[in-house]
Amino acid sequence: QVQLVESGGGLVQPGGSLRLSCAASRRIFSISARSWYRQAPGKQRELVASITSGGSTTYADSVKGRFTISRDIAKNTVYLQMNSLKPEDTAVYYCNVAGVQNYWGQGTQVTVSS
Repeated sequence: QVQLVESGGGLVQPGGSLRLSCAASRRIFSISARSWYRQAPGKQRELVASITSGGSTTYADSVKGRFTISRDIAKNTVYLQMNSLKPEDTAVYYCNVAGVQNYWGQGTQVTVSS
């Protein structure tokens, strides 16, 4: 059974940066995309950023120009660099790997507050 382990969340002031990591316990085959989602209290889970197996990226309009998704295939890891953080970015962030099966991480809390 593959596990996705996220790290890098925490408390940061507005304007600050965080880098999230999501490492798979073993190699996953036939991946179509690696993504980051987030869910704020009382809201639905939303797609933040995604990177396909070919390297194409997409971003939610709310994070374009501030967040960058990347991957290290050799390390089975996907990253989310978050800059210029805003209070509205506060949420639990989940990584997802979509392939033959759909895998989810356990979530990591990101809180942006002064």
